[in-house]
Amino acid sequence: MQKLKNLLIMKRIGNIIISLFCIVMLTSCLDTIILPDDKTVDEDFWKTKEDVAKMVNAAYAGLLNEDLMKCLIVWGGYRSDELVKGSVATGAIPDALEEMAAVNMQVTNTFATWAPLYSVINRCNIVLERAQAVMQEDPNYTESDYQSDRCQMLAVRSLCYFYLVRNFRDVPYSTEAFMNSSQNYQLAQSSPEYVLEQIIETLEQVIANPNCLRSNSYTTNEWRRVGWMTRDGVLSLLADVYLWRASVLHSQADYQRCVQLCEEVIASKRQQHVQGRNELEVKAYPLEDGNRAYASIFASQNAEESIFELQVSKDNAALCKYLYKFGADGSSEGFLKASPIFSSAAGAPNQISNSNVFATQDLRYYSATFSSSEELHDVCKMVSPNSIGTKTQQTRVSAGRTYGSFNQNYIIYRLSDVMLMEAEALNQLLRDVDESAGESEKLEANAYNDSLTQKMFNLVEAVNTRSLHQDDVNSYAMKWDTYKSYTKSTWETYIMQERLRELCFEGKRWYDLLRYNYRHIDGVQYNRTLGEIAGDADNASVALPAIYDDMLALATRGRHSEAQAIKAKMRNEAYLYLPIPDADINVCPLLRQNPAYKSGNAYEKNY
Repeated sequence: MQKLKNLLIMKRIGNIIISLFCIVMLTSCLDTIILPDDKTVDEDFWKTKEDVAKMVNAAYAGLLNEDLMKCLIVWGGYRSDELVKGSVATGAIPDALEEMAAVNMQVTNTFATWAPLYSVINRCNIVLERAQAVMQEDPNYTESDYQSDRCQMLAVRSLCYFYLVRNFRDVPYSTEAFMNSSQNYQLAQSSPEYVLEQIIETLEQVIANPNCLRSNSYTTNEWRRVGWMTRDGVLSLLADVYLWRASVLHSQADYQRCVQLCEEVIASKRQQHVQGRNELEVKAYPLEDGNRAYASIFASQNAEESIFELQVSKDNAALCKYLYKFGADGSSEGFLKASPIFSSAAGAPNQISNSNVFATQDLRYYSATFSSSEELHDVCKMVSPNSIGTKTQQTRVSAGRTYGSFNQNYIIYRLSDVMLMEAEALNQLLRDVDESAGESEKLEANAYNDSLTQKMFNLVEAVNTRSLHQDDVNSYAMKWDTYKSYTKSTWETYIMQERLRELCFEGKRWYDLLRYNYRHIDGVQYNRTLGEIAGDADNASVALPAIYDDMLALATRGRHSEAQAIKAKMRNEAYLYLPIPDADINVCPLLRQNPAYKSGNAYEKNY
């Protein structure tokens, strides 16, 4: 009888559409099922602390969905100067990548999808809606437990919305849990400014909650220290959001808040630091020595300096297929390779004019890509499980992984990322010195700028120096006497270069370039959707700002002969973002397509 009852429950639940907005209306209800055991809308669920834990874990697991992971890799790296398409000539994925690279992306492109992110958002919303009542059912599920789960789900949901805004710009925003087909899925897009306001308001409330998990609540070797959204993770995400909004809106207040949040993260990591673990004790930044950094961060994983990384227990299939091998027999190379800018190292380190990403003295050069006689190298970072990064190891080691056992975590935030975020924000807080002002005013402005420049230098120098072989530190470490006279513009360029060296292939570069673009353009209407802007003009390009030329030059420098054609197509802000999924446009009348893209069916809207 029990078996029959279970079958009937499964059948009943299988007929309930678990969806969000219009996305799931086009698919089988089971395609995006978000329930760990198909009973979370059933009366038998939401009774115990363990039931809540299942759904919290399901939300985190959703971030590891292969369709989502492939987008994080492609959106953050392939659209920039970091990655290019490999030699796999034809097929659905290579064709979709080629469309994206050629700025000829179709609205049906496989990478123009937001369903995996909205699936995670809905999982979070279900927990936020249902978990509180469990305290009445299970005395073991306390108010503190609930608040901890609530903080995590609010943070994970905010992370997903932040990815959506940075890639689609105009997205539907909802905090409602969607669990049956009778709910209203017709939701219009919100402006990116509105969504960012909701993210910031939510995360500010989370960090004010005393139940927001602290990393030092766990032992040094406990995976939840970095596998769950702790306070450090929330602070890092919030700093990232403020940095983004500051760049778009040119907001000094947002830059200042970013600095404050980054400093809180750094202070927390100092407090957690375990003496004698071999990390550098330089300027109180607990960064792993460069000779051991790769092994600690990307081989052993969950390093002390890590803040939030997605925990992979078996197979990170997307990372394997895109950066390593995609064939089931392990014989075919990955879809993506490092762009030509990583093909060699040259010159002294840290020089702004150096056209190569790395210098030979930089240990990160030996762990970023595999050596090869070809112009395009295979990515090494997150691919090789071996301890690499010693200067004496002039040729990189082989990958050494077996296909199907690619249990590589994916890092969202780590300490060096936050340090360079702060440096970027500090640089934007530098004041222009008015030479016509009084002597006291000029002295005050110069003293203020000197103070910020010293902080910038300390942060960047610590990240850079830890990546030098110990024999090269004295000769090649950054020297204050040289860098103290750098202009604001020169520092901006240098910080971007250091972020590229430190965070290459970690899904950061495209967003760095977008911030760079926004800092140098005016006329952005971030409080309006592209559809609204296009509706006010016969030609949407009339109302949209052009893309910053220097940003385009960087973004396309790995494309060689195609660069000029790509830049010619990237006419305005709309081209920085992905098309709204065509299937959703067809069934959701409130959704409006990005005007940079055209639909090839009868449902195309006329603006």
